[in-house]
Amino acid sequence: MPPAGPPEIAFAGRSNVGKSSAINALLGRKRLAFTSKTPGRTQTINFFSLGETARLVDLPGYGFARVPKATRAQWQQLVGAYLSSRETLAGMVVIMDARHPLTPLDAQLLAFLGEVRLLVLLSKADKLTRVQQKHALSAVAASVKGETLLFSSVTRQGVEDCRDLLEQWLRQPSPAGR
Repeated sequence: MPPAGPPEIAFAGRSNVGKSSAINALLGRKRLAFTSKTPGRTQTINFFSLGETARLVDLPGYGFARVPKATRAQWQQLVGAYLSSRETLAGMVVIMDARHPLTPLDAQLLAFLGEVRLLVLLSKADKLTRVQQKHALSAVAASVKGETLLFSSVTRQGVEDCRDLLEQWLRQPSPAGR
């Protein structure tokens, strides 16, 4: 990992949920963070510098990925060490598929995060009807401590709201994201 520097916002979520796509949409880039239809493509912690003011951090996904168990265990150790010790962590964006939010693995991550400043993005919202979006948003918002937004990197739904909130976090970072 690079040495501690400017405030960091980390992106976490299940494999293939759209973490890299969200980063690309937020930064207005097409292939800054590499995307793939194959789960488990992000295998390291990737840091994206926003000049001297901030970093976005793309964490490897959890859950289903076509990699050996030993590799998954290594990812868990790496991500756990990052989340528990990174002093420059200004907040977490946990991405969940709007069609399947709050899986047991999502709940496990949220419990591990504790009191970290949190934004939950319900990705792939474009695949739901408006009524389904409303139900998913209210169910997740009632279950998590933090902000919850519908998000689609395809239609750009929620991109501006997410960007505004993250910019606010970076202007007013709190120690270790808390």
